[in-house]
Amino acid sequence: MIKLLHTADWQIGKLFGQFEPDDAALLAEARFAAVERLAKLASENRVDLMLVAGDVFDAQGVADKTIHRLFHSMAGFEGPSILLPGNHDAALAESVWTRALRLKAIPANVTVCLQPEPVLLESIGVAVLPAPLTQRHTHTDLTEWFAGAETPAGMLRIGLAHGSVQGILPEDIDSPNPIAPERAGQARLDYLALGDWHGTKQVDPRTWYSGTPETDRFRSNESGRALLVELSERGALPAVTPVATGQYRWHSEALALRVPSDVELALQKISAFGPADVVQLEMSGQTDLDGYRRLCAAIEQARGKARSLLADLSALRLEPTAEDIDALKADGYLGEVIAELRASQDGADAEVAREALALLAGILDAQHAKAGGSL
Repeated sequence: MIKLLHTADWQIGKLFGQFEPDDAALLAEARFAAVERLAKLASENRVDLMLVAGDVFDAQGVADKTIHRLFHSMAGFEGPSILLPGNHDAALAESVWTRALRLKAIPANVTVCLQPEPVLLESIGVAVLPAPLTQRHTHTDLTEWFAGAETPAGMLRIGLAHGSVQGILPEDIDSPNPIAPERAGQARLDYLALGDWHGTKQVDPRTWYSGTPETDRFRSNESGRALLVELSERGALPAVTPVATGQYRWHSEALALRVPSDVELALQKISAFGPADVVQLEMSGQTDLDGYRRLCAAIEQARGKARSLLADLSALRLEPTAEDIDALKADGYLGEVIAELRASQDGADAEVAREALALLAGILDAQHAKAGGSL
């Protein structure tokens, strides 16, 4: 019985520019922590081999310190690890990998596949057939050579590639770095470990995407996992077990406010966000001034509790009630404008009047809040 740990898309050095700097730094740090958890997982499960199917680094220009940190993060697993260059860290003539070699950062138990040639691990009876990317994008299938590759009799044949299985993944990502869907069968592979798709996905009984071990985008695709793979003998189907490895939960929430009770439901949803949540919140519909103020307060509180909360309220309309308008205490010219807009809501320009009234009420409400006033 041979045990593999299949992982991919570590994206070490990834920047999270859409977040505030302190949140971005912690999300980047989480990627190193994910590698440490993978090493611990491999060690605890007595894995024979760890396979990393591309995009170990997020970019070629990561700092030297980042390169050293990555390999130190892997130190918890002393068995063999095989790393594959992907589209983000392709094996260019001058690359992050050539720098890692010059820095002498790569430990003796780690093999980086810079050439499409078999890696024979005779001690465990495994032959790994890698398809490293030597440029960011290619329109030819780099796994074609697997079929004609000769490996010693009795050795398990494991493919390692990074790209898009044609006809399986969304069409907009199928053309760069294509992989034939029948490659495992054609090449007599016992298992084909893939990277590039950031979620866990089975292509066929012998072909899997592991996904990224730490979620890094707002897409529901079973990310934040690695795969434990057991192979009993040559030709036997692998037993594949997904294992949760991610620290943070990324999710999008679209909340539409149509009736007053929707505000209460939205407040419950927002208050439930916790330290492991990275949230993209979009709100639409309408609410009165009291509902709007309560929502804004809840969002600010949640920002202090969640790992990160990105909130977009641009599609949320403010619809003040009569009580809201009275509480604004706008007199003089502003009072006359408010009265005129309120009256105009029953005429031909009702929609324009309502929008103008909501805008003005929102401005006045903000001014009162800034001055320490209350409604």
